[in-house]
Amino acid sequence: MRAGRYSLRFDPRAVLVCAVLIVLTAAVVVLSVGTGTYELSPLEVLRTFTGNGPPGADFIVLDLRLPRAVVAVLVGFGSGMAGAVFQSLTRNPLGSPDIIGFSNGASAGALVAIIFLDAGTAQTASGALLGGFATAVAVYLLAWRRGVHGYRLVLVGIGASAVLGAMTSFLYVRADIGKAAQAAAWMIGSLNARGWGEAGIAGLGLIVCVPVILAHARRLTMLEMGDDTAGALGVPPERSRLVLLSAGTCLTALAVAAAGPIPFLAMAAPQLARRVTRAAGPNVLPAAWMGALLVATADLVTQRVTGSALMPVGVVMGMGGGLYLAWLLLRERRAHHL
Repeated sequence: MRAGRYSLRFDPRAVLVCAVLIVLTAAVVVLSVGTGTYELSPLEVLRTFTGNGPPGADFIVLDLRLPRAVVAVLVGFGSGMAGAVFQSLTRNPLGSPDIIGFSNGASAGALVAIIFLDAGTAQTASGALLGGFATAVAVYLLAWRRGVHGYRLVLVGIGASAVLGAMTSFLYVRADIGKAAQAAAWMIGSLNARGWGEAGIAGLGLIVCVPVILAHARRLTMLEMGDDTAGALGVPPERSRLVLLSAGTCLTALAVAAAGPIPFLAMAAPQLARRVTRAAGPNVLPAAWMGALLVATADLVTQRVTGSALMPVGVVMGMGGGLYLAWLLLRERRAHHL
């Protein structure tokens, strides 16, 4: 599509995949909002949204359950998009922020705020941002050698992740029992007791970072071809990489601040999106909507299967992500044997 100086290229299959993922995510959210001790049918939930629901449903749906579902969608959207950016920049399926330490950096910053500063939502978000960006700067500088290449970024990031894991353990040891229990519950990745404040934190990341990433999506595709090719096509490699790394780090940090670190989400969402779109390139929007669907579905599973909303969503995502990773390794092994 072209309008004057501006043009837009899109893959029809990717657009169709995004539309399907949006519909599925909306359906899961409606089912999730209707789940609980006070059970509501999907039709009753939709009627409550329009102000015509059963007596007492407004408070339960709009004040208690909807914020949790919105946080799930926003966190999944941001984490999926951030994962697509990092995997594209590193040209490695293991180059997601939870593997190369960026999520751990945000978690460590948030834990410092929770344990030592008795922080609220805004202060925890600030701590996560500072921790995430400090980790990103350290990993970037340590991986620098006449530019930053994907494999070095992954290797340095894995080392940084190990160091930050040790730092997190030290923070637990230094904290009193009450703060340690609070931090441990948050570190699992949970949507329990999440409200509109956490939704605002996650939404802020999307408002600030998503336009930047979408504006640089074409550059991201060029960077996948290598710095020399990108430079020959008029794309400044290092400047573009810095902008994309900053935006991806911001998305990751604010998602972690809103719901804690959810394992395997940023790694699995882009890969699943690429499989359903069957398209090369970063697939940032399909990956984002895939992440939203994954977290919303995991939250629904925790409520339907366990019969309680208290089980952390990170437990379900961790189990599902572990099985997915095992399947990928088995599939890769069979492919090599063939």
